Amino acid sequence: MTVKSSQPVKSSQPVNEIGFLLTDIKRLMRREYLKRELPMTPQQARALVYVSRNEGIRQVALADILEIQPITLARLIDQLAEDGLVERRPDPDDRRAYGLYLTDAAQARLSDIRVIVKEVQEDALAGLSQEEIDQFERTLRTIHSNLAGR
Repeated sequence: MTVKSSQPVKSSQPVNEIGFLLTDIKRLMRREYLKRELPMTPQQARALVYVSRNEGIRQVALADILEIQPITLARLIDQLAEDGLVERRPDPDDRRAYGLYLTDAAQARLSDIRVIVKEVQEDALAGLSQEEIDQFERTLRTIHSNLAGR
């Protein structure tokens, strides 16, 4: 019987490719978020943050950004709406579509999320100077811009 381990497989070859490192960092950061007491599920928190950055976004576009199925997002938004954090408003350009907007109650929840994000980022960036952090962020923004424009 084979037992699967949650530990990464060690190899004699070091993993030094950017994509692998970014993916692993994302996994490790997600693990750190789960250790904290988020006021909601991590997926709900991500959706709420993206709505705050893109008010009026359609559900299908948000599902694409979050890389989840539209039906999964619909249930997620249903819960956020039930909690009084997000509301759906008719899209003036398409009567079949709805845009997503924050309610006033969402601001307190976003504030709680920001505190946790700051804590995790401080842990992740420990030992780096402000200059190194600024350069790292510029580099990541350039990579993002290069890939998002395709």
